[in-house]
Amino acid sequence: MKTPGMECAGSENESSWRLAFNSWLKQPRANCCMRIFLLVTALVLGCVPLAAQVQSPLTYSSPLGFTYTLPPGWTMVKAPAAAPPATPPAERSARTKSKNREADCAQVVFTARHGSPASIIVITELPFACYGQTITAQDLSGFATGAEAGLKQHFDLADPVYGSYKLDTHPMWIERAKGAPIGHPTSLYTIEIACGLLKKGAACWMTMAAGASGLRAFENGAVRLDGKPATALVPASAFDKKPS
Repeated sequence: MKTPGMECAGSENESSWRLAFNSWLKQPRANCCMRIFLLVTALVLGCVPLAAQVQSPLTYSSPLGFTYTLPPGWTMVKAPAAAPPATPPAERSARTKSKNREADCAQVVFTARHGSPASIIVITELPFACYGQTITAQDLSGFATGAEAGLKQHFDLADPVYGSYKLDTHPMWIERAKGAPIGHPTSLYTIEIACGLLKKGAACWMTMAAGASGLRAFENGAVRLDGKPATALVPASAFDKKPS
């Protein structure tokens, strides 16, 4: 499947693509994983406006209780998708029974780009207050493979490997693969997804790394989870243990 309008970089289709993309991104019931990977592909092909590059560390602070910091030189994307309100479970009891509640509540909260060809980093969150229930460590693998399923709808993947690790007491799931946007086989990237659990929600960090430096920046990004000391997002031992 080829995503329409993906030839937009430097073409006459760029303006119309941006309008269509921004409209689709805001649809509340669109699958979050699809929104993420369409966004990433658009960024790689130069279809999304960027904020000015800053020569200082770039930090995202989440209301879920974590921070993530990238080294200088990364550019944040303008106007990220707005977060849906964290409606208390008692007020959305009917929606908690819906198969779409994860898509309703999951949100793209941070997107950054660096270099040419571009490496991309995206963070998504699932607030438990909106979702209506918590996700346990036993459920993390199933939650994280939802991101993988969305990925396969927009990318050709090869040689995936998986791992399971902890950051302090926080369980983490990780996947790494080689991939290219469908219809753009020469745009080959290392794709890595790391998902973890916090007290207030679940989060996934994803990169499309154009080279070793992009992957290194993603993995070495300093993350603080629920007030714990800062550590690299992906330790060297991340793939030593396979998910159960």
